[in-house]
Amino acid sequence: MGVKAMGWAHSFPVSGGVRAGREWTREHLESLPWTADEPDTVDAVVLTVSELLTNAHIHARSDAHLVLTWDGDCLHVSVHDEDPTLPRQRDPESGDVSGRGVGIVRMLADEWEMRCQRHGKVVTACFRPVGADAGDEHLWGDLAGEDR
Repeated sequence: MGVKAMGWAHSFPVSGGVRAGREWTREHLESLPWTADEPDTVDAVVLTVSELLTNAHIHARSDAHLVLTWDGDCLHVSVHDEDPTLPRQRDPESGDVSGRGVGIVRMLADEWEMRCQRHGKVVTACFRPVGADAGDEHLWGDLAGEDR
């Protein structure tokens, strides 16, 4: 039996996009069957969205394009921006107000990757909820649609 992927996509502008991205993410996660039982995972996903959108806005000086995809095993959180420079983990000093985003994402996500694309880069984090059924085969391609 195959599980069809579910997904959502939305663009968030540099001005005001991070808060809107967190709210949008929480709203869409509510439609997934495991989120009510896994508030810590939901919080980790929302914090990751916040960090990735912030990085896109501050470091890339770019609008951010967020895609959430649930394939029955992993919730993929992907953020694309227009700067091809890959983020790097820094070692901020005590009292520094920035420099922790990559470290936070690495700590929260089960897996993560970053890659350059033709017009910028994409950073993707994967979250595997404990209560989700990982035994199904995964069928990609049927996204629930794009929000605008």
